[in-house]
Amino acid sequence: MKQLKQFYIDGAWVEASSSATYVDIVDPATEAVVGTLAMGGPEDVERAVAAARAAFPAWSRTSRETRLALLERVAQCYKARMADLAEAVTGEMGAPSWLSRELHVPAGLGQIATTIAALKDFSFETRRGSTSIVREPVGVAALITPWNWPLNQIAAKVAPALAAGCTVVLKPSEAAPLDAYLFAEILHEAGVPRGVFNMIYGDGERVGAALSSHRHVDMVSITGSTRAGVAVAINAAPTVKRVAQELGGKSPNLILDDADLAAAVSAGVASCMMNSGQTCIAPTRMLVPRQHYAAAVDIASATARALSVGDPREAANKLGPMANRAQFERVQQMISTGVSEGARLVAGGPGRPDGLARGFYVKPTVFADVHPDMTIAREEIFGPVLVMLPYEDEAHGIALANDTDYGLAAYVWSADPARAKRVAGELRAGAVLINGARMDLSAPFGGYKASGNGREFGEYGIAEFLEFKSVVGAA
Repeated sequence: MKQLKQFYIDGAWVEASSSATYVDIVDPATEAVVGTLAMGGPEDVERAVAAARAAFPAWSRTSRETRLALLERVAQCYKARMADLAEAVTGEMGAPSWLSRELHVPAGLGQIATTIAALKDFSFETRRGSTSIVREPVGVAALITPWNWPLNQIAAKVAPALAAGCTVVLKPSEAAPLDAYLFAEILHEAGVPRGVFNMIYGDGERVGAALSSHRHVDMVSITGSTRAGVAVAINAAPTVKRVAQELGGKSPNLILDDADLAAAVSAGVASCMMNSGQTCIAPTRMLVPRQHYAAAVDIASATARALSVGDPREAANKLGPMANRAQFERVQQMISTGVSEGARLVAGGPGRPDGLARGFYVKPTVFADVHPDMTIAREEIFGPVLVMLPYEDEAHGIALANDTDYGLAAYVWSADPARAKRVAGELRAGAVLINGARMDLSAPFGGYKASGNGREFGEYGIAEFLEFKSVVGAA
């Protein structure tokens, strides 16, 4: 049994305060309780913020070389713990072992490496005549991260915040506490100065709200649902602090009429279902020309039905469980809603897959004949559920793609690269991936509309944690 009853504050592991509460750590593959987690209260927030605030003056004045040296040590310590990190991710949120090893853990290392590369050449000062334009760290940054790609999101916030010269209070998801504990150990082993990095567990209502409203927190960066992002923004408003939000998505996958249909549809299904659909940029709305729609539905159905679901520790399984009970119940409810609203179920459906009586497993599900006004076409499901919609011509397809409250990512498939790029220019999303391209960790990442504001990754992630200062009349 894992007993996570300490927080990392001011360079040491400290016992949770008397205001803390305790929750079970549950293995989503078996529903077994595997540990206990301390959930912080107001006293823990005060201790962590005070430590970060006290450390800020010295850390903010450190040189680029000092910050680079720390991040390079973090990368080396991270590499030494990759096997432990992969085991933690599989145990806490049910990612298949292969996925934890090949994507989850390397993604966190990739964020650190990309930040290091960006910091080496980052311009903190420019001159325009007698005016010096300086970029300075914003201050104490509260970082709120999710459970679905936990290491990627922790590293995508912590590394650039430290590179910018900010001090940090990290609140990782209470639904994915194990990898965060190891990440804090890595920072400690790397020699992060006291108070520069702090970590406390807790829920949004107590710890998230206390951090986002705290007058000594200068910035909040959150990755989570749109609902959570709105709550943080409301709590932060009275202290007029900066809020950066990477929120939900309902990403369109626009397959044009000249695309390789089999390749585009099968790749789209695989991308939607990966990580059990728990990916903010997952292409969950597949838009297909009407003349190819019936064939596309058959391909998607067959692809989904062929996916193996089960114990994430078994190598053969491509999909594991939902990360927690709440998400399992949410996805089940949304599948039932799709059926009740009249969408045609062509793969999967309600309930667990055959032979899986326990664990938060969901059948890979595909709905056809979906209308744009259906709940499953408009709301983020965050599970292995694909909705398919036909369109009449290119203009109609683009309109359907943009007919969403979200704008985190979009996908385009075409045999003509110039056409794909032109269509990408008409899509209202922060990232557009063409013909199966993978995310570029050095490119800005963030959303339009209800998918948030601000940008992460590489130099853009560092910039998010900096303020501009104009020094006029400088010698």
